[in-house]
Amino acid sequence: MASTRSSFSIAALAALVVLTGCLGPKGAREQADKVTERIVEQAQQEALGRTEPLSVRQPEETLRRRLLLDQALPTSFAASVGSRAMTPIGEFPDTTYFQVDAAQDLPPWHGRTRENGLRISLAEAVQVAARNSRAFQLQKEQVYLAALDLDLERDAFRGTWTSVLRNEAVADLTSEPAEGTLDDSAELRVVKKFQNGMEIAAGIGINLVRLLTGDGAASLGRFADASVTIPLLRGAGSFVVAEPLRQSERNVIYSIYTFERFKQTFAIDIARAYLAALEQLDAARNTEESYRRLIASTRRARRLADAGRLPEIQVDQALQDELRARDRWIATMQQHARRVDEFRLLLGLPPDAAVEPDPDDLGRMVSDAEGMRRPPRAPGEEDEPTAPADAPVEVPPPDRTNRGPLELEEPAAIRLALDRRLDLRVGVARIDDAQRKVAVAADDLLPDLTLLGQSSVGQRLSPSQAGSPNSVYDPEHGIYTGVLQIDPAFERTAERNEYRTRLIDLEKAVRDAQELEDQVKSQVRETLRTLLSARESVRTQERSLELARRRVESTDLFLQAGRAEVRDVLEAQESLVSAQNALTSAVVRYRLAELEMQRDLGALEVTADGLWKEFDPSEVGR
Repeated sequence: MASTRSSFSIAALAALVVLTGCLGPKGAREQADKVTERIVEQAQQEALGRTEPLSVRQPEETLRRRLLLDQALPTSFAASVGSRAMTPIGEFPDTTYFQVDAAQDLPPWHGRTRENGLRISLAEAVQVAARNSRAFQLQKEQVYLAALDLDLERDAFRGTWTSVLRNEAVADLTSEPAEGTLDDSAELRVVKKFQNGMEIAAGIGINLVRLLTGDGAASLGRFADASVTIPLLRGAGSFVVAEPLRQSERNVIYSIYTFERFKQTFAIDIARAYLAALEQLDAARNTEESYRRLIASTRRARRLADAGRLPEIQVDQALQDELRARDRWIATMQQHARRVDEFRLLLGLPPDAAVEPDPDDLGRMVSDAEGMRRPPRAPGEEDEPTAPADAPVEVPPPDRTNRGPLELEEPAAIRLALDRRLDLRVGVARIDDAQRKVAVAADDLLPDLTLLGQSSVGQRLSPSQAGSPNSVYDPEHGIYTGVLQIDPAFERTAERNEYRTRLIDLEKAVRDAQELEDQVKSQVRETLRTLLSARESVRTQERSLELARRRVESTDLFLQAGRAEVRDVLEAQESLVSAQNALTSAVVRYRLAELEMQRDLGALEVTADGLWKEFDPSEVGR
């Protein structure tokens, strides 16, 4: 009867262990996602004062996948369109990982990829990158991994349960007659660590030993033990014990800051590639227009030469410039194609996909830049009178009228950047981290003074004790031990060197923060200079373009009247192309400088989905 009850007790304990400790691959993934989602949400609220969803799983419907499928682009492996398209190996533990979600968040460009080329705006480009860029995905995963590390550090202060189920059969063939024993045991243990350094461990278990030969006698062993460890000097106190947990919590905050900073810089990188492609497209169009004009000029020169009104050498000059224009036109088109490929790769799209920046964006930027130009002259209004040659020459400083909204006063811009830059916030926080590491290293220099306590009740029976009376489980007859252990710390060479190293790390952290602060100031000052020079360049190039157009018209008329040479016409047309390209370059440079200023101020808001909101300086004033 005792044997039956004992077997039932072991089976019940075993069932409890299995039910509480079993976690399959799918459950592990879902549980990890829930834990990290909660940690990241709390960290975002603390760090940013707002929250946003952050998932490390790639969406099923991406622009890359649609382009590859709808445009029938070549691929070399199934997962080129996404990890869910690949065939898992037979040993893959969780096939539900590759299942497609029933409800999908379809992007705005879904269904437009079947057209003859897809044009996306700058705002859409950032959203595309959020779903397709490998670099963007990697940064999200860094936040996720930091949250997982924090969960593991927190787990160290939770009650950690472990269990052992054991079934041991022994056959002793050396004895006469031969003997066989069976040992069934189940043990459950828990370890709890506290932030003051105290650690408690306890365990309870039972085992049943039976003879498989002879009369089949059986005996039951019941046992329990517990121990407590309390450091009193070195390693005592929550400041030292909980430092890894505290650092992991701060690392999650740092990862949030780093991701926010990455989104800002990455959006600017996309804008730079986007605008570079549009600028090169405009240059290709200007070059093509110049090529067409030169073809017309060559034909006109040929007619004039045939009429005896133009030397043959000038016809050859026109033809040579026409050939050079064709070479520039082809080179410019290839350069534009190269810029578009770079843009696609930055977004995480195939370079052979038919997707390009929207050319209308450049026209809108040119229109927006009109506000910073000088007012046009009224019809019939002449240029300003030329001063006498002997008059004093005065160089006017850059005109600050009609400046853009982001051309802030330098002190205000620097103060705004110092307050908002998240990377600087991380750099300053690293100083606190370094100070705590100094304090923890100093704690290691202390002697060890530890209070130990142990208790043991009952007895675990060995197979040789089968048939003996069951063990007695009586706390009043347990074994209890108390120990005060002292290590006077005669040898602390490694700890001494570690302490000195941490002091050096502290000074380095201060220098790094100082350097970062100076870099922030330098970046703001440089971007303000870029804004000023780009705005002045827009005004200058607008005036230069007006003059170049007048020069082309006048030299063409003079050529037909026989008062100019072909070389004058060719030079005027070349100047017109240069002026057109220079104006576009100035407009693009100013727009890019506006975005860079928002990045340098830490004021450009970009969500994890790629939606961005530009900074309104009127909220803080000038």
